[in-house]
Amino acid sequence: MPDGAPDADVLVLGGGAAGLMCAATAGYRGRRVTVLEGSNRCGKKILMSGGGRCNFTNTGTSPANFLSRNPHFCKSALARYRPADFIELVERHGVAYHEKELGQLFCDESSKQIVKLLLDECEWAGVRIVTGAGIESVRHDGDRFVVDTARGRFRAPKLVVATGGLSIPSLGASGIGYAIARQFGHALRETRAGLVPFTLSGKPLEQYAELAGVAVPVAVRAGDTEFRNALLFTHRGLSGPAVLQISSYWELGQAVEIDLLPGRDAAAELLALQRQGHKAELKTVLSEWLPKRLAQLLCTAFFANKPVNQYKHAELKDIGFALQHWRITPSGTEGYRTAEVTLGGVDTDGVSSASFESKHQAGLYFIGEVLDVTGWLGGYNFQWAWASGHACGSAV
Repeated sequence: MPDGAPDADVLVLGGGAAGLMCAATAGYRGRRVTVLEGSNRCGKKILMSGGGRCNFTNTGTSPANFLSRNPHFCKSALARYRPADFIELVERHGVAYHEKELGQLFCDESSKQIVKLLLDECEWAGVRIVTGAGIESVRHDGDRFVVDTARGRFRAPKLVVATGGLSIPSLGASGIGYAIARQFGHALRETRAGLVPFTLSGKPLEQYAELAGVAVPVAVRAGDTEFRNALLFTHRGLSGPAVLQISSYWELGQAVEIDLLPGRDAAAELLALQRQGHKAELKTVLSEWLPKRLAQLLCTAFFANKPVNQYKHAELKDIGFALQHWRITPSGTEGYRTAEVTLGGVDTDGVSSASFESKHQAGLYFIGEVLDVTGWLGGYNFQWAWASGHACGSAV
């Protein structure tokens, strides 16, 4: 052990949201806990989340807001540590917050407050945090786990893997948690980037590149799944909350269908204008319904632009249908570089949903994003971190 420190009861690999929550919870139960964080500070992903204000939970969190091969796995932890529990912790620390939309809670000031909250809780619970402790190897010697790091060797009978996924490698993300899982006999579900912008290429990119910076409220669909929120055109493709949400359900080669006028009947409205003898050009009408640049592009590249009263009924019906069933086939996504989460991960069949202990190796636990549990955009992944961390910290 470095610096002559005594062995811990619990080693937590990863100083992110789930790891710090687990460490504090276990520490308050009298466990001697050491957190090993590979980077130079804890909570880097927390700091950049929510535009620097941290969307720390969602008041409407339910198991239905998560993707997993086993949709039942998350139910126990989410039921035992609810959004109200973390809100109470936030209020106890005097952190002011507000609801932005759809139950999403953000700090009024800075995401630094959430990191400080977690570090304060760990300090009060007697947790030791070691940064710069990049993991070199992990083994079990029959009695304890032995973890060799850049800061020396650490030993404990309990080991919690809270290393996150592959998202945003610039913040230190790596696949070490998956390697540890595989080493101890766990199956992995295929991983890919989630909550991530789409990229376009070829003709679609040429068509939409001039719309970079334009945002529009839409309903976007992939298969049977639909999300309503804003879509943002970028110089590389499509982004915005609606696109990030649907990206977790999208498969390569699949077209996404976009309703540019959700909640309206575009065909009926166009036909009504025609019956009224409306002489305005289509691009003028669409500019009242959509951002002007988008309306002009649609009429230049896709629709023949002429006065509304000069179209045939069938033509207006087709235009209305196209506006509400606009199809774009992404060439791919921005990948882990900008993805907010990693889909897939450690197969939950090998982990207890109550304690998060491995079914293959006693004393080994997996929590947070490293598991095959992925939340929607909007604070759900943080709530999973708090809930899984608390459940595990209550069990180790």
